[in-house]
Amino acid sequence: QVQLVESGGGLVQAGGSLRLSCAASGRTFSSYAMGWFRQAPGKEREFVAASTWSGGSTYYADSVKGRFTISRDNAKNTVYLQMNSLKPEDTAVYYCAAGPGSIQRASRVVSWGQGTQVTVSS
Repeated sequence: QVQLVESGGGLVQAGGSLRLSCAASGRTFSSYAMGWFRQAPGKEREFVAASTWSGGSTYYADSVKGRFTISRDNAKNTVYLQMNSLKPEDTAVYYCAAGPGSIQRASRVVSWGQGTQVTVSS
């Protein structure tokens, strides 16, 4: 099992940037796909971005393509989400996620972080 701890959330103005980090522990980190989901108040948790275990392939929700970048450093057991050109509609709690295979669906995720709040003001 993988344990996940997010950091880097906060308040930013529209057009600004934030970088989220997710520190993982557990021997299976380097073999798991890693990703990010988000959940806004009153909405379902939605997929944001994912990376294969090697980092060789990445996937993004259409709403963040071209603005967000996911990356991972297996030597540091850490995955990152660089968020640029932030919009008020990006406001949500962001969750780090891990699992074998594809994790673009929440049902495929086996480990979740506790979440970090991102608030984008207009």
